[in-house]
Amino acid sequence: MERIKPKPKLGVPYESCRAYNLSWSPKCKRDKARAAAWRQLEDPAGRRALFQSEWCAVVDEVPAKLDHIARYWDLAATEKTEFNDPDWTVGIKLSSDRNGGYWLFDMVRQRANPGDIERLLLDTAMQDGKRVRIGFGQDPGQAGKSQAQHLVRTLSGFTVEPARETGDKLTRFGPFSSQCRAGNVKIRQGCWNEELFRVLEGFPDLAHDDEVDACSGALEMLSPPMQSYAAYELMRRQAEEVLAAQQRKLQGASPSPARGSVEWQDLQKSRNESS
Repeated sequence: MERIKPKPKLGVPYESCRAYNLSWSPKCKRDKARAAAWRQLEDPAGRRALFQSEWCAVVDEVPAKLDHIARYWDLAATEKTEFNDPDWTVGIKLSSDRNGGYWLFDMVRQRANPGDIERLLLDTAMQDGKRVRIGFGQDPGQAGKSQAQHLVRTLSGFTVEPARETGDKLTRFGPFSSQCRAGNVKIRQGCWNEELFRVLEGFPDLAHDDEVDACSGALEMLSPPMQSYAAYELMRRQAEEVLAAQQRKLQGASPSPARGSVEWQDLQKSRNESS
């Protein structure tokens, strides 16, 4: 097992990493357990069912050799001022092992202009190394395509995979939430843990959920594509067309009136007059 040292210069400019590290003292752990129990009592409806920090083990070390490693970015490009509250650019580094488990290495989080964001992506990629695949969400339309091409050129020499995000946030977060609930996700201890847990537990009620999108995208990058997906998609569409045709046929068919009813008598009368 190789101990991974924190990389504070690439992380969030938190006011004090030491304050976050102190939160892992035995006393604070007991306090967190009590707080979690109280939150569960105060929220019997299960709003925290999407994520709970108790589902994930926080570890000091990660395996030295892992099969796949990816860092996915949820991008934003607006600087923080006293007049706004912009989204964050968040990069989640996630890996998988041969036993079906996942290891969350690191989180990078920053608010900055487009030029500084490009520098952040490049500096992080150089420190992560070339074996780490890089992904980010691509907005629809020509502007999103142009931005994706520009970032791919900026990250020349690294494996970059722009992805078109489809579906709503809750649906995309479902697989990551399921893996955490099953105990398959382990998180390396770092000064960014508390902020990550705060956002994941608060989703979907918080104003900013960039960490949620980054976790969803990182897991999607590590999920192997379905074999024969094209054939599956063709059969799915054909089945939908058949069901739609049957539904139209059922909706278009006029109901037969009961024998002896007024409607049945009118129908018989119209048939006799037409014959």
